Amino acid sequence: MQWDRQLYDDVALERIETSEKAAEEPFHDLNTYHAFKLLIERYRGGHVIKWGHLSKGSFNIVYRMRFQEGGKHAILRIPRPGIVQFPDEKVRNEVAVMRYVAQKTTIPIPHVYYCGMADENPTGLGPFIIMDYVENEEVFSSTLKDPELREKAEQPVLDPDVTEEKLECLYGQMAKYVLQLAKLEFPRIGSLVSNGRDTYVVGGRPLTMNMNALILLANIPPAVLPPKDKTYQTADEWYLALADMHMAHLVFQRNDLTRSPDDCRNKYVARQLFRRLAKEGRLTSFGFADDSWSAQSATWRSSPVSGISTPRITRPTLSPAPDAAGPFRLWCDDLRGGNILLDRELRVAAIIDWEFAYVGPPQFALDPPWKVYDQRLQTWLRVMEDGEQKADRPVDVGEISKNTGDMDLGREEQCQGNQGACGSKNKPIKLSTHMRESWETGRFWLNYAARRSWAFDAIYWRFLDKRFFGDRGVDEDDCRLWRTRVGLLTDAERNAMEPFVEWKMEEGKADTLVDWDPEEAKRRLAEVLF
Repeated sequence: MQWDRQLYDDVALERIETSEKAAEEPFHDLNTYHAFKLLIERYRGGHVIKWGHLSKGSFNIVYRMRFQEGGKHAILRIPRPGIVQFPDEKVRNEVAVMRYVAQKTTIPIPHVYYCGMADENPTGLGPFIIMDYVENEEVFSSTLKDPELREKAEQPVLDPDVTEEKLECLYGQMAKYVLQLAKLEFPRIGSLVSNGRDTYVVGGRPLTMNMNALILLANIPPAVLPPKDKTYQTADEWYLALADMHMAHLVFQRNDLTRSPDDCRNKYVARQLFRRLAKEGRLTSFGFADDSWSAQSATWRSSPVSGISTPRITRPTLSPAPDAAGPFRLWCDDLRGGNILLDRELRVAAIIDWEFAYVGPPQFALDPPWKVYDQRLQTWLRVMEDGEQKADRPVDVGEISKNTGDMDLGREEQCQGNQGACGSKNKPIKLSTHMRESWETGRFWLNYAARRSWAFDAIYWRFLDKRFFGDRGVDEDDCRLWRTRVGLLTDAERNAMEPFVEWKMEEGKADTLVDWDPEEAKRRLAEVLF
């Protein structure tokens, strides 16, 4: 299998690297510092006595300034030009979520003094947020990281010598906050927007990390993404929109995504089958008691699907699926350990970076909060593949959840007591119960694949295809998995495959980027949406 970062468009990456320095050079100008000093003083009040250093994150440039009154600090935060594709929308959405969460929960959120759109910034450098700087000692992920790896660039790995008390302290706090987020309910899927003073409604499309990445790293035409004012009445509608974006990814990323005709066929077949399940409204019931369609559901009373080590589950033990028509739950694409600030006593001082939070299907909130503990799924997939090859047997996903998640779920069960969270069609079910079932049934993999275009193919063929459609009957190598499922395509889908593959192979020879006309892009995508 190929892994997601290897599949970014190299030509798009080169364009980013070429333009990045020039785009960010004005941020270091002394006149810019002075203009931002005046802007912070205007909206925060007080007098700045020291210009702090400029820092740069994945999506934002941050100016920190110290005030005379009490020596406190505030920051001015601006989306990185060229990296953030919808800066005004991102800032507006993030501030709405921050204020709503601060209003409705006990989650510590930095106080926002003001957010301004690009036309309000006198420097012309984009929209901005002015908020409190939260003093902190470190972040959640670093305090749990293996000390031998702390100074290295590798993704965080849990310290093998971490104490039970430390885990109790940290996981207990996050369990409480995850539960509070899971209990917020909304009537539609989309982004929160301000509807007057201290009131918020779902009024715009969900703005996701994946959408930003599709434009940045795959040069996808923005016109084929959901319209900015689009909201969704059902979870099925949003799953279909996600499937459409996966297909758009395959259609419009010109370089490095499809390495051979068979690789292209693999990606085409997987996306068509996944999209059809979304269109038929089946993905929202997968892995719940309501699931009567998947091959996996037929094995729950007998034996696991061949090649997938899944615990034997009987249908009565599973929870019913949430109502596809809502209510819906707040979902944060970037709720990870690096965005959880801790004080000296290991108390959560603040949770930051809510720019890709939106109201989504309740199914998302019922999955284990993987990113809180900074275990990257791609890393786990490699570990599982290596482990299977060495042991010559499938690795049990349930065992991995025991190693990484039992303590997390235990903390949540303690917080919940006898109270239910995330109501289902019948009676409230504990959130920890939903999370355990998510691991056991593969719902976790479905939702992760739905949200991540570059990870989709590896997850689909390894963890979802057999659960959906059963044993493939013959052993095919990774390059020709499409042969085992091409018979499931409709005549129209199958007839369109070879012309599409030929077109993709030919366009990939140019090693260039194409800026599509919006209407032409919509027509091209429609040719493969059946």
